[in-house]
Amino acid sequence: MEMDAPRRACAFLDRDGVLIEDTGYPHRIEEVRWVPGVMAALRRLNAAGLAVCIVTNQAGVARGYYDEAAVGRLHHWMAAEAKAAGALLNGFAYCPFHEKAEAERYRRASPRRKPGAGMIEDWLAHFPLRREGSFLIGDRETDMQAAAAAGIPGHLFPGDNLDAFVAAILKEH
Repeated sequence: MEMDAPRRACAFLDRDGVLIEDTGYPHRIEEVRWVPGVMAALRRLNAAGLAVCIVTNQAGVARGYYDEAAVGRLHHWMAAEAKAAGALLNGFAYCPFHEKAEAERYRRASPRRKPGAGMIEDWLAHFPLRREGSFLIGDRETDMQAAAAAGIPGHLFPGDNLDAFVAAILKEH
């Protein structure tokens, strides 16, 4: 996103359980299963003029299940798949930290880790995004807490069709 662009609202999306099925620390591209309706939902958000930014806790890094490079590979692949489907993911933010991390370098409390609002606040502070009109879609209570802490609405996705869920949210806004 260009910094001199006008500020616009953003749909902040959790990753696991919203974009892809939460299969327990998903990190291998070959094992990813998209949530039904995800590409149509992304195109719908893009058509509504919203930026689409991903905010995801990645405790699997802290626990030693995979490294940050695996997170980057998966995010790069996801963005390419979205682009091939005519959708744009503007960017990804993730938090690899956890207070009970295996590796000392990841063992700490972080305001970026949801339920903290750090990832959302970073997007709002460093990119041409505005709080007004922005919202978060997540599948856990910690996502809703992060949205509330950032002062934006949170929508709890029940895990069915993401496009139908997004269509209903956009009717409200």
